Amino acid sequence: MSAQSPKQADVEVIIRPLRENDLPEADRVCRLAYGTFLELPDPITVFGDAEYVRTRWLADSDAAFGAEVNGELVGSIFATSWGSFGFFGPLSVRPDLWDKGIAKRLLERTMELFDKWGTKHIALLTFANSGKHIALYQKFGFWPRFLTPIMSKAVKQKPQFVERSKFSEVQEKKRAQCLDACSDLTGKIYEGLDVRREIQAVAAQKLGETLLLWVRKKLVGLAVCHCGVGSEAGSDNCYVKFGAVRPSENVRLNFGLLLDACEMLATERGMSRLVAGMNVARHEAYRVMIERGFHMDFQGVAMQKPNEPGYNRPDVFVIDDLR
Repeated sequence: MSAQSPKQADVEVIIRPLRENDLPEADRVCRLAYGTFLELPDPITVFGDAEYVRTRWLADSDAAFGAEVNGELVGSIFATSWGSFGFFGPLSVRPDLWDKGIAKRLLERTMELFDKWGTKHIALLTFANSGKHIALYQKFGFWPRFLTPIMSKAVKQKPQFVERSKFSEVQEKKRAQCLDACSDLTGKIYEGLDVRREIQAVAAQKLGETLLLWVRKKLVGLAVCHCGVGSEAGSDNCYVKFGAVRPSENVRLNFGLLLDACEMLATERGMSRLVAGMNVARHEAYRVMIERGFHMDFQGVAMQKPNEPGYNRPDVFVIDDLR
């Protein structure tokens, strides 16, 4: 995480694609940057054994860029395309090179990529209490909207049973059809929203599981979950990176069932904590999570380009936090 001050010293920076052999140093710089900003005694421990750099590079290596100074990797950024919607993060620069315009250069390259993709709506999550970060992103047309708490709850010993299927159990020849059903569901929430790449990344990297909630052979809910060490969840956590319920008169009920299904998965995987982010503009979904015992661990603010709601609306039942 790096924001630039108005007073910047020039350094010769090369922005280039991030390579696989860069990943150990990119991970170290990312942890050091976030941990330093949060003023941890040992900054490198900030994410524990959760992974963000490798998982996102493997999901789409063409959407990851590194910043190089004097032959050393000093920063990185990762873009994610969910069809018509996109976001980026983590963005990080080595702390000794903060305020030298490096984050700005990484963002410029990333915005070019979103333009190439034709992304309709772009978002990010940043520190709600950092005017420096918010000012940087505003220069690129992003505007702060609603807070996004990252929430969690202790997993019940015997969670409510919910009939659901798993993407990992779908026959190979039927996976394309299943992904199309997922795309149809998300497209009903926001035109062009498509998380199939996220589903495929979890399956390919064995990061967790994608849960599928069906009613009368129609997909009404899905949840892309990371579980445990080496995923974006970390030890003992089941993290819902994205979850969505099809708009209907039963949307609130189905959202509760989807949360129950995620808790079942956590139990099956031996995880004791269920983690999920929620933009509070989706206040009906946020209310359901509070009613079910979720509490806030920390919160950021979602910034969006253009300055429009996107799918952050009161009638939308979606889980994400865009970290």
